[in-house]
Amino acid sequence: MTSTRILVTGGAGFIGSHYVRTLLGPDGPADVTVTVLDKLTYAGNPANLDPVRGSGRFRFVRGDICDAELVDALVAEHDEVVHFAAESHVDRSIQGAAEFVRTNVAGTQTLLDAALRHAPDVFVHISTDEVYGSIPSGSWPETDPLQPNSPYSAAKASSDLIALAYHRTHGLDVRVTRSSNNYGHHQFPEKVVPLFITNLLDGEKVPLYGDGGNVRDWLHIDDHVQGVELVRTAGRAGEVYNIGGGTELSNKELTDLLLTACDAGWDSVEYVTDRKGHDRRYSVDCTKIGVELGYRPRKDFATGLAETVQWYRDHRHWWEPLKQRGGI
Repeated sequence: MTSTRILVTGGAGFIGSHYVRTLLGPDGPADVTVTVLDKLTYAGNPANLDPVRGSGRFRFVRGDICDAELVDALVAEHDEVVHFAAESHVDRSIQGAAEFVRTNVAGTQTLLDAALRHAPDVFVHISTDEVYGSIPSGSWPETDPLQPNSPYSAAKASSDLIALAYHRTHGLDVRVTRSSNNYGHHQFPEKVVPLFITNLLDGEKVPLYGDGGNVRDWLHIDDHVQGVELVRTAGRAGEVYNIGGGTELSNKELTDLLLTACDAGWDSVEYVTDRKGHDRRYSVDCTKIGVELGYRPRKDFATGLAETVQWYRDHRHWWEPLKQRGGI
């Protein structure tokens, strides 16, 4: 049986590692091999890949997606590319945007240039709903213009546009996914859900921006991976697919659920000054991926959140060193 050789960038991070574990797990396709390319910055954790490290279908390469020579050699060896690698924290991008532009824009271009030379069958570019900006009501379809507001989302929007330009200009089979806010196990504890859970488990306070009224749609990583795999295997070249979870919550509503799940009260909440340029509401229309590819979120939020809290309760050995190392 001939295997499809897939290069996964950013495969030691939160979402990328879950994608790799799923592909190489008992329910994944038997006809794929996976090479992970990851720089192992602060959010990349080799331990995330321990469950698949013994697989004969897995290989890990430590490196930078901006390293043109390395990227060229790896793309030449693979049939498909699934590109997760990105700097992804909005607060960090506000403090300094240079690394976000370098990795998200120049790194994506480096991969696309290699793809242009070696013509992989599929190039899946993983993006975010934040590229659309803020929407007061309704939901964004994939055809809406991009109006990013943070340096992070602007860098991701730029990478989306250059990826799609390589399809339109050169005919590369590029497919773009834009997901809503992800949550689940193995998420680096600077993000809101694991930050709140781990702080509350330690009896510490949690920060709530502004009035807590900012609204996000929450997507479990199982469902995100399901959507990415549908796009990889059955999506159309040059198309964008929104992937949402179908659970819209204000940050205050989310905080209330996390407090309850961690047996804490509102005295654990500290209101802090709102983030600069904080988008008020995100909401993606997932009609396209549902109609074309049969996607639907399977993990209800109550179950997903309970499982996530329990995972962090059971895996202090995973997150405590990360918080200490990162000063979180």
